[in-house]
Amino acid sequence: MPVSLPQIDDMPGAVPEDWEAIGAAIGRYVRGRTRRSDLVEEVVQETLSRLVEQSRQKTLVSIYALGFRIAANLLVDHHRRDRRYLNGPEMEQVSEAPLPDRIIAGRQELSVLIDALAAMPPLRREVVVRRRLRGESCAAIARDLELSLKAVEKHITRGLADLHRAMAASDN
Repeated sequence: MPVSLPQIDDMPGAVPEDWEAIGAAIGRYVRGRTRRSDLVEEVVQETLSRLVEQSRQKTLVSIYALGFRIAANLLVDHHRRDRRYLNGPEMEQVSEAPLPDRIIAGRQELSVLIDALAAMPPLRREVVVRRRLRGESCAAIARDLELSLKAVEKHITRGLADLHRAMAASDN
């Protein structure tokens, strides 16, 4: 990995560092902690950049120790970012199930409809159940019950009116 930092070497009084050796040592250190080659290069470059900046501001006691610490911190930062990315934005888990109050309301409506069906005359109830719940045709219901098609339609109309009245009464 060629590392050329002529600006450091040009500074008066600066002790020239062997940046290639430092970069290689940090690279080995990072490769020992991750298998991602793209991350190794990125961490090494960022570590060297920070080391250069630090060496400009003050004399470093141990440039290798500081480099390893910077690299370790950068790896932790990358892993945290990756974890956040893999988990996606924190979203509240939304259940597909209806809310408890909606379940209770549905059960109450069902109870009202069952009571209204039970209160219907037997013939009307059978016509409504066969047409609306079982999906049988009006002609088939009329034929099976020996009714006219018009009589079947009236039973359905009156049965649905009974159900609507029962539901309206339960809302009040």
